[in-house]
Formats: sequence, structure tokens, C-alpha cells
Amino acid sequence: MQRRSLEQAECPIARSLERVGEWWSILIMRDALHGLRRFDEFSRSLEIAPNMLTRRLNSLVEAGLLERRAYCQRPVRHEYVPTAKGEDFRVVLMAFVAWGNRHFAPEGQSVQLIDSQSGRPVEPAMVERVEGRVVPLEACTIKAGPVASASMRQRLAHKPD
Repeated sequence: MQRRSLEQAECPIARSLERVGEWWSILIMRDALHGLRRFDEFSRSLEIAPNMLTRRLNSLVEAGLLERRAYCQRPVRHEYVPTAKGEDFRVVLMAFVAWGNRHFAPEGQSVQLIDSQSGRPVEPAMVERVEGRVVPLEACTIKAGPVASASMRQRLAHKPD
């Protein structure tokens, strides 16, 4: 069975997964947002096959999360720099760190989220846009947006028992 593209899906989660849902892509973005830029740096960090790394880097460039920039002309060599869209992915990775620490680190945290100024631990939070107040995750939900289709509205209107 051939996988279908989620690029035109109505759900923002599905559309996002189309761009970064493959696990190598998420790990490449992790490394890029941590400062790695060059093919050999990604290759050493991830121990990924060169052909797979090339495919994943190309797909992240095509999705607009990384920008390819030449840093050497002979031979031509590129570095991969996060775009503004790629920088926005940082919040997703921070949520992954917090979730992974909470549920999949019985031996303790090997990576922590900290405030770079104070050095104190932080947790991902939702912030109400108008007043800027922190909203607990359990108080957040989703609803149909202004351009939602009838089927999306129906799906989101369903309340589990």
C-alpha cells in the first residue's frame, strides 16, 4: 500500500507531519537548532546513511525549514541554516523534551529545559494572546477555525463519553 501525501490535509497536525513526521527529519532539526550546519556534522551526530541524510536535508529545504547556503566553491559545499519557519519548530522540540522526560526517562533527565538567563528549569506553557496569561494545558482545547470544512467541524464537535 502506497503512502498518501498529507500535504493538502485540512488538519494542521497532518500537514506538519508531512513536512517533519519522519524521525530523521526531527533529529536533523534538533541538531540544526542546536547549531550544527554542515553535512559531516549531521552525519557524525546522527550516524545516518549519507543517502538518507541527503534526502532528509533536501526535504527540509523544500519544506522551508532549512536554507541551503554555499560555504565553499571548490568543491561546492553547503551548510543548512534554520529559516524563520525552522526556528518556529523549536517550540515543538521543547515540548518533545518535556514530554519525553515526563514519560520515557525512568532513569532521570539526560536533557533539561532551562531558562538561558536564570539557568532554572522551565516547562512548555500555553499563553493567551491578548492578555499574555499562562493557560494550563489541561484548560486548553481545540475548536474549528473560520475556514474549517463541515467534516472538520463535525469531527471537532464530537465529545467522547
